[in-house]
Amino acid sequence: MADLAVQNLGKSYPTRAEPLVVLREVSFSLERGESVSIVGRSGSGKSTLLQILGTLDTPTTGLVRLAGQDPFALAEPDLAAFRNRHIGFVFQEHHLLPQLSVLENVLIPALATGRPTPEQRQRAEELLGRVGLSQRTAHRPAELSGGERQRVAVARALLLKPALLLADEPTGNLDRANAVAIGRLLRELQQAEQAMLVVVTHSDELAAEMQRRFRIDDGRLSESP
Repeated sequence: MADLAVQNLGKSYPTRAEPLVVLREVSFSLERGESVSIVGRSGSGKSTLLQILGTLDTPTTGLVRLAGQDPFALAEPDLAAFRNRHIGFVFQEHHLLPQLSVLENVLIPALATGRPTPEQRQRAEELLGRVGLSQRTAHRPAELSGGERQRVAVARALLLKPALLLADEPTGNLDRANAVAIGRLLRELQQAEQAMLVVVTHSDELAAEMQRRFRIDDGRLSESP
């Protein structure tokens, strides 16, 4: 069985008239080490799909299986633990906590299960070295550039070695040089970690960095040759 399997996924919202359908019979699968991009016009359902893959929203119909489990069958506390352990997020906004240092921000996922272990602290330091910020661990986010803050967000997403890395417009707020650098960094680290990577983007350049390319039109997902 695939490491990520999505079968006949649908999402709709009730309205006073007919339901608003956002996703229609979406199906695809991924194995560890694979990367895909999802493109499409605004409002096509890209971010909704990413939210469901990240278990931040629930599907109306269909099935998602990640790491051999249906996460939506879990009770909320178990689902939160599953999400923290198996899924990493990189958003358009870095969402770093301004009062914490760079190192402390990377360690945030470990706080969900208590005090970070020495091994987790060592991994955080190693990840910061891999994203080129080993000399900035004690800095606060306000002391970093936009590109550096997004590098911290990438390191944070990888701290617990997630099976699935989700990136929603990760280069949307960056200039071209930083956007190219972050796109390549995501791919390099994803390959090194053998995680699955799903990137939602409006950037054709970033989309082309991924191994496979999907498009959503009117809620339907299709794969480009």
